[in-house]
Amino acid sequence: MKKFFVSLGLAAAGTAGLHAAYAPDSPDTSKMWSLSASLRGFYDDNINTTQHKQGSYGFEANPSFSLNMPLQQTEIGLRYTYGLYYYQQREQDGEKPIDQTHQLDLWLDHAFTPRWEARVQDTVTVGQDPELTASGTATPHRTDGNYIANTFTASLHTDWTQEFSTALTYQNSFYHYENTGATDLTPANPPVSPESINPSLAGLLDRVEQSIALDLQWHITPTTMALIGYQFGLVNFTGNELVSFSQAYPYYDAYPYYDTANPVYSSDRDNMSHTVYVGAQHEFLANLTGSVKAGVQYTDYYNDPSSTSSLGPYADASLIYTYASGSYAQLGVTQSRNATDTIQIDSQGHITLDQETTVAYGSINHALTSKLMASAVGHFQYSVYHDGQYNNQTAEFYNLGLDLSYAFNRNLSADLGYNFDWYTTIVPGQDYTRNRVYLGVTATY
Repeated sequence: MKKFFVSLGLAAAGTAGLHAAYAPDSPDTSKMWSLSASLRGFYDDNINTTQHKQGSYGFEANPSFSLNMPLQQTEIGLRYTYGLYYYQQREQDGEKPIDQTHQLDLWLDHAFTPRWEARVQDTVTVGQDPELTASGTATPHRTDGNYIANTFTASLHTDWTQEFSTALTYQNSFYHYENTGATDLTPANPPVSPESINPSLAGLLDRVEQSIALDLQWHITPTTMALIGYQFGLVNFTGNELVSFSQAYPYYDAYPYYDTANPVYSSDRDNMSHTVYVGAQHEFLANLTGSVKAGVQYTDYYNDPSSTSSLGPYADASLIYTYASGSYAQLGVTQSRNATDTIQIDSQGHITLDQETTVAYGSINHALTSKLMASAVGHFQYSVYHDGQYNNQTAEFYNLGLDLSYAFNRNLSADLGYNFDWYTTIVPGQDYTRNRVYLGVTATY
């Protein structure tokens, strides 16, 4: 039975998150359960991820527990990870000094017959850490209060013949932010300029994303598979808040005017999409594999009468090379649409609906010795706003993570690392850079 494990893949994360998202699976299946705990000290020179930097020393603690039960035809597992992040500067400023995160992963893999295999997995995350809020936003920002994100995936793989198989997949992602209430936006108190529009994160990003996909797969040779697929997607924004006004009159004396009789609510950005693609997977060598999907995505914003549908590219490609024991490299690129926390209207009353985003990433893990591991992770995100004041304008996010880990024995290791983030965008006031260094130890049993 194939092994599969759940990991939190984020659009823009630090070194740990990128390793989880992009590294080949290498779980320890030698025993049914395991415990681990990491303790790190760090310095973060931009704890609020803003243009006006404020740095802080601090520490983080990350205990985790995992359980893996391989049965005759079924594998069941879970993993729970807790994160505590303390910022000394915030305590000195009289602010809440601690952020907390919780992540629970559940998975089940069952082979009904040698030709029918089903997989179910679920990841739920609750937290405040700014890295983890990056999923679905223009850039990672620390939120006001907790957020909840849950992703459920179910798939069924069927080998109909030796040459032909199908893969049917359903995914449901739920996002909820505690930062609610657009107090600056009411019909009785409309904004006086586009820059003063201040909807809440819940109003902009609370949503349910669903998709169902079917791949038809042809096994041309034992090392090559070709496929053609279709995916239907549905995005429903659930914040039920006023987020803007749909009509903006022409500027007079440098001041815009808004039609308060035509408010824009969260659900006005609801959309459905149809994606068709072709692809292939190929094993070039026993230690070198690649996959690619490429196609087009048609999106209909059916709740916004002033918008037009969108047709854009879709892509998902990766290459993995395991060149030595414990050493591997990976490259990849994705292209698709995603939600954004930017919604500014233009002079015609069009709101920002979403972004078209290209993500390129790469990582390398190299065993310098049997105990010393070096790793580097790079991430580049290029997003183009769709409609609204910043239509066809861009936002770019760069991330670099470096890490050096030394294993004293199989139960105890230490690591030293550095993360760099740079976000730049046409939206005023959102650019920032961030540097983080850390030193820590990890115990595993």
